[in-house]
Amino acid sequence: IKVVSFGSLTTDLCKKYKSNIILRGLRAVSDFEYEFQLATMNRSLAPDIESIFLTPKESLIYVSSSLIKEICDLKGDISKFVHPTVEQALKAKLGS
Repeated sequence: IKVVSFGSLTTDLCKKYKSNIILRGLRAVSDFEYEFQLATMNRSLAPDIESIFLTPKESLIYVSSSLIKEICDLKGDISKFVHPTVEQALKAKLGS
């Protein structure tokens, strides 16, 4: 697994890295409709690329990137929610 940032279509990124899988997370039923639309559009753009959905542990369903960023920005402890590398990068980006 390789994590990269990008500013293109996800399907173009997959093709660039010769990947045929898009891994996405679903926290709640409310996420499903948007993710389903996205997966359907991606399949239209690149039929050979599959979308795979994972659900979190029940104890982490309420965690979102927006909440993590807000907690970090307000100098709260995010260590139990993210990997130490992510914590360092977020703190550097937000000046926390």
